[in-house]
Amino acid sequence: MEEELLSVFNDNEEKIGVLPRHEVHAKGAWHETFHCWLIKKTGNQLSLYFQLRSPEKKDYPNLLDITAAGHLLATESVEEGARELEEELGLKLPFTSLQPLGTIKEKLVHGSVTDAEICRVFSYEIKHEWAFTLQMSEVKGLVQIELNAFKELIEEKREEAWISGFEEDENGRYNVDKTVNKNDFVPHDQEYFRYIIKKIEDLYTYPQGSAASKQR
Repeated sequence: MEEELLSVFNDNEEKIGVLPRHEVHAKGAWHETFHCWLIKKTGNQLSLYFQLRSPEKKDYPNLLDITAAGHLLATESVEEGARELEEELGLKLPFTSLQPLGTIKEKLVHGSVTDAEICRVFSYEIKHEWAFTLQMSEVKGLVQIELNAFKELIEEKREEAWISGFEEDENGRYNVDKTVNKNDFVPHDQEYFRYIIKKIEDLYTYPQGSAASKQR
């Protein structure tokens, strides 16, 4: 199979060329990725969806990660990154339905691989039940965690948090309800998670005192 080609960028996020994926990671070159976080809102409580990475993955198998994410090929626009939702979760959404959360740069080092990502980040609020169809070579399960609990976990203000959702294997799909700790998640930079949490809180929480402020 022909290797994927990725656009590479300098520190100022200016495109400087195209390289095969393995070279991009070997050199630690900046490249674009698409991230989408699924959100669920119950009253004033927000929950994040995390995918459970497949045990077949070379990097970070069996760890909880961004709901749907992937590299943008050199020939792709950011808008085309929405394909990740359909490929990984069976969730076909128009790009225009996604909420932009901005761009954040992050480096993840795993063995000889340096994944230097310019992350184009989006979110989508799940308002009704979806029949998710997982890409089993990529995703083993899908779970939810309360946003505040995850925030406290990342900030090391608690040791464990509760997740609920489902996993799949060769015998089918089964429900999951259990506690996890910080080590159960892909070790993204703390600043990445802080950025995402703040953006989601600003976008999805009800305005505090907005009516009162208008009356002042």
